[in-house]
Amino acid sequence: MRARKPKAPTVGRSRRNDLPARPDAGGTRLRTGAGLALCILLGGCASVVSSVTEDLAEDLSSAILDSEDLAVVRDGAPAYLIMLDALLRSDPDNPALLSAAATLNGAYGTAFVDDPERGRAFADKALRLAARAACEEIPWTCTVRTDSVATLEGRLPELRREDVPVAYAFATAWAGWIQAYSDDWGAVAELGRVKSLMARLAALDEAYEHGGPRMYMGVFETLVPAALGGRPELGREHFERAIELSGGRFLMARVLLAERYGRLVFDRELHDRELRAALAAEPRQRGMTLANLVAQQQARALLESADDYF
Repeated sequence: MRARKPKAPTVGRSRRNDLPARPDAGGTRLRTGAGLALCILLGGCASVVSSVTEDLAEDLSSAILDSEDLAVVRDGAPAYLIMLDALLRSDPDNPALLSAAATLNGAYGTAFVDDPERGRAFADKALRLAARAACEEIPWTCTVRTDSVATLEGRLPELRREDVPVAYAFATAWAGWIQAYSDDWGAVAELGRVKSLMARLAALDEAYEHGGPRMYMGVFETLVPAALGGRPELGREHFERAIELSGGRFLMARVLLAERYGRLVFDRELHDRELRAALAAEPRQRGMTLANLVAQQQARALLESADDYF
């Protein structure tokens, strides 16, 4: 781990301008749980606990992301979030735990929380955790949200491929926070920074998280029409590349292509074609099942509203 720098800025509505995990082989989960309990009771096993809790965090993330029952995940995920909070109490600076907790908080808030206030609370927490993880692993990100744009642009070439996981978790949490505060121009003003960070991640590893960097770049380029500065055709290229990178298995890329690009340029043919392709696809894919089921729900809703929109 690199030398640590000052802690990341806090996140919250009252200070917006200051805002700035693998399964065990061979079925050893029972033994791992017993070993963790023993270490906690006896103490002196901090490094072992750190390793085990990272595995547990990743296993929890994987179990949720591979779930086929949205209702079970919606009702049960809060318990997992509390468990991650508990793990972080004993290992508060662990980047793997921080990133796992950030990802799950952000995903839960986006997928299952309808109340705007609660949604912003989840976005705040996700960004706070992701910023701490990034600060631990990439010290210059501790102040990235308050540094000048020129400073950020100068730092981005320092990122390496091994930085992608923690930097991607930070970038996606940051983007989710901006979406949650989309009525706040101070928050929206940070979008350019996120876009620059995500572009660097796409250059380093465009296939990460099933083409996630490309998918996000597609969203960024289709936020507004071309007449207002958007670049919808470039956005379409990003979405189509994301679909290609996942072999068409990550269905959210198709849904976003239809929603963000198809509706923006009023291309009904593309809109309906991509949504029907998403609905016809098999959603059960390793690491993608939950997102794919959510994508199919959104695809149905978009098709149902298409006549009114177009």
